Amino acid sequence: MEGVKNYLSDMDGVLVRGSTIVPGAAEFVKRLRDQEIPFLILTNNSQYTPRDLQVRLAYIGLDVPKESIFTSALATAQFLHSQRPSGRAYVIGESGLTTALHDIDYIITDQDPEYVVLGETTTYSFQRITQAIRFIMKGARFIATNPDPMGPGEGGTVPATGAVAALISAATGIKPYYIGKPNPLMMRTALRKLNAHSEETVMIGDRMDTDMISGIESGLRTILVLTGVTSREQVERFPYRPTWIRDSVADIEI
Repeated sequence: MEGVKNYLSDMDGVLVRGSTIVPGAAEFVKRLRDQEIPFLILTNNSQYTPRDLQVRLAYIGLDVPKESIFTSALATAQFLHSQRPSGRAYVIGESGLTTALHDIDYIITDQDPEYVVLGETTTYSFQRITQAIRFIMKGARFIATNPDPMGPGEGGTVPATGAVAALISAATGIKPYYIGKPNPLMMRTALRKLNAHSEETVMIGDRMDTDMISGIESGLRTILVLTGVTSREQVERFPYRPTWIRDSVADIEI
């Protein structure tokens, strides 16, 4: 790992699996903190604020500062602020997304919004989806926090942002601009937050089609861990490869 000074890491499948900590993850994060190595934990899930996630992680034994958690909601807010400061948005999502937008002085409204912003929620409303469709057909720009079609939920998988975005796209003929992984925009935004250079940063993830490709396209070295959805055999099916493969974060040398 010569030359690696900063770490970006996916959360689910790397540090946690659902509501269970991955063995060795707490020790890995502690090593980063003890050595004062800059790091960010990235998640495509826009439901929760960093403070919410900090508490949820602490409950299962993972001690992470909220400043070291970076969500697709935060990346979405920063993108909108750079494009159209103090704009107006119709939002489908939870507090993680609405708080991020409020923090950049966005107005959340159902009166002539400039953007429709779609994120994760456990209470998708047909009425609100219909309203979003109408706003987009009237010219509102369509933004989605991430393209993930499914995610973990109580009792099994649940439809996520990408699935609902597909429904809206089918009705409007308009595809959203996705902010989260694998869009390199999220990685670039995270690097700026760390004040880090891509050549000195590594991306840790468990998915070839999001974590690894977003790292590669952002000029980062990559580490695939085998504690999530990708097996060692599946790596060979892809036209790109991670820089390193490790069984888990416990095996990453710092």
